[in-house]
Amino acid sequence: MAAPFQFSRFVQWGKKIVAVGRNYVDHVHELGNKVPTEPLLFLKPTTAYITKGQSIIIPKNCQELHHEVELGVLIGEKCTDVPKHQAMSPVAGYVLALDMTNRTIQGQAKAKGAPWSVCKGFDTSCPVGDFIPKDQIPDAQSLTLTLKVNGEIRQNGNTKDMLFKIPFLISYISGIFTLEPGDLVLTGTPSGVGPVQSGDCIDAAIEGLSKISFNVK
Repeated sequence: MAAPFQFSRFVQWGKKIVAVGRNYVDHVHELGNKVPTEPLLFLKPTTAYITKGQSIIIPKNCQELHHEVELGVLIGEKCTDVPKHQAMSPVAGYVLALDMTNRTIQGQAKAKGAPWSVCKGFDTSCPVGDFIPKDQIPDAQSLTLTLKVNGEIRQNGNTKDMLFKIPFLISYISGIFTLEPGDLVLTGTPSGVGPVQSGDCIDAAIEGLSKISFNVK
């Protein structure tokens, strides 16, 4: 595994972002979707990343931009089709992230059965916090995730409520896409997603571990 300091620069050299949709039952229900029987995956390009000091830019074709707070799992070792019981071994650590979603385009895509690349992968759609080494989080399935917009709490969930847990996700995803050092797996969002507008400020946190703040323009 590469030296820990290198993972702090994952935004610069990571190759892909693999995201999981509908991984919290309450979130599935709030958008009127069916509970999946296997992980729903989509990809975001690394050009979606932004970090502290940058802003979320509302896409030109977007009438409704939604926030989604997520736990990101950062991969530290190349893995292909890793068994579930070994799936935490390639993990380097974790990242607090947002999966910003162009709900306008997503609604159209869902109606057509079309991919989600445009509604999920636009520039600035993946704001992230600092890398958290794996040894600082003994149990990644008991973390409280919160998100506020202009100081008002919108999302307050816990990773224990994931439909598909992290080891299963790593095993499942690596059976489809080889995961490489610097890749980020977004593990889904709890309920409470909603719209933001230009001028809003989003504050999110992994309780006691990480905080991020991004302005919307």
